[in-house]
Amino acid sequence: MAYQCQRECYQQQFSTTVVSCIPTEQKLEVNGRKETVKGFHVVFKDAILFPEGGGQPDDRGVVNDIPVLRVTRQGADALHFVTSPLPEGCEAHMKVDWERRFDHMQQHSGQHLITAIADIEFGYKTTSWELGRQRSVIELDTPGLKPEQMEFLERTVNEKIRASVPVNVKEVSVDDPLVEQVRSRGLPDDHAGPVRIIEIEGVDSNMCCGTHVSNLSHLQAIKILGVEKGKKNKSNLIFIAGNRILQYTDQCFSVEKALTSLLKTGPEKHVEAVDKIQKSVKMLQKSNLNLLRDLAVLTAQAFKSDPKRGKLFTLHRKEGDNEFMNIIANEIGTEETLIFLTVGDEKATGLFLLAGPVEMVDSLGPRVSEMLEGKGAGKNGRYQGRANRMSRRSEVTTLLQESLELHSQQEE
Repeated sequence: MAYQCQRECYQQQFSTTVVSCIPTEQKLEVNGRKETVKGFHVVFKDAILFPEGGGQPDDRGVVNDIPVLRVTRQGADALHFVTSPLPEGCEAHMKVDWERRFDHMQQHSGQHLITAIADIEFGYKTTSWELGRQRSVIELDTPGLKPEQMEFLERTVNEKIRASVPVNVKEVSVDDPLVEQVRSRGLPDDHAGPVRIIEIEGVDSNMCCGTHVSNLSHLQAIKILGVEKGKKNKSNLIFIAGNRILQYTDQCFSVEKALTSLLKTGPEKHVEAVDKIQKSVKMLQKSNLNLLRDLAVLTAQAFKSDPKRGKLFTLHRKEGDNEFMNIIANEIGTEETLIFLTVGDEKATGLFLLAGPVEMVDSLGPRVSEMLEGKGAGKNGRYQGRANRMSRRSEVTTLLQESLELHSQQEE
């Protein structure tokens, strides 16, 4: 079935009637997390909101002021997921989120154009594509594209845009001879109704269910951002079209201004300035690491030289890592001393190490990890891991002292 959104891609409002409304639930992204939402699948006599398909995401919009959160296709039906019921037979007024729709039209028609020119000029077939939230990716059946090929491809597609080439939509029956002549990856198993063909005049004819611009001039421009190595000896061509280019330019300029302010140098020297900073940071990190190692050795030696030292050594440092803690444990020795070391935030997250006699560490390690609300593992007298509640270090120290006293009593 061809929906109203496919017959009139530029139409933004539409009135129809409700055919069915069935309770269901859908997994949706809520505040960056997948959650199961209860609602209803509504089928209308016709639909102006496009259900996902052909590599194009679904539309968003409202029906009688009720937000439509997903639109999917099931056979000939477009299922609209809403959280409020709509009675069967009632009139429904639909409004499409036009900014999202037109963006998808630009990216999808842009993909058709790039795919066609890449095939015509280089013989590179498109094996799949993804219309992403910020940029789109076309998978080409070639191990790579040369810089001059990308330059030619971008120049040629933009020439077609400036020439205002029309884009036409045809609907034909499944047994029409034209179906066999156009570019296609085949019809889905549950396809119903006529076959839809998108024709870029003089350039390409392709079987497609998506929404498209009526003229290439509506794409405004196409920018090929680059090519990355893909799977199975293929290449991923990354591009943006239309309004996304304007948004991308705004973002790039904002970043450029911020970097100019931070680096105190013009855009032409940003890379050089960042490179110098990275080298300086590496040198400082190396020096810091050496100092931490020296500090670890000195800390251990100070404890060992203390005539009043006990059988428990505890230490917390905001700066440090696992190597810092292990150096201390190695220098002190763990045959007679129980060592509890932590690094990181004093109250929140960090790393911990419990080292000492094997039997005591095997017994106390999991309890220490639990008290710190962390995760850890150990063997051979070492138990270490990540802690999420460093504020309980004093409680751990008390536990260790009590365990040492009990151990001494048992030995006597």
